Amino acid sequence: MSDLHSYGIYFNEIDKICILDPENYKQTNDLKEECFIYVEKIDEFQRIAHKFISMVEELSQKIEKQKIKAIGARNLLQGMEKQKEHNQQQLHAIINEASMELERLKIQVNSLKKTEMEQNELITQLTRY
Repeated sequence: MSDLHSYGIYFNEIDKICILDPENYKQTNDLKEECFIYVEKIDEFQRIAHKFISMVEELSQKIEKQKIKAIGARNLLQGMEKQKEHNQQQLHAIINEASMELERLKIQVNSLKKTEMEQNELITQLTRY
């Protein structure tokens, strides 16, 4: 048997002829199985990584949409604040105009009352005689 070993011929556990040392054959098969398991784990890692990347990309798109909505809402709010200030200024101007008109009308009423009193006195004096 050792003569066959020197020529690189071996018998496995079921007495089948092999050209590889049984220990090397076992190590090779073990390495093959470990490589297969390693490749499966790498494939699983790639699937998980791809899924994770997809989720992150989807979340980033959602975040970007929300960011754009927030910017739009902020711009709208700023526009509303400017419109409010403009409306306040217009209302103050209208109030000032109305106040001035009221004051003018009060002066006119007082003037007319004075004129009425003077005319009533004149009528009274003229009717006495």
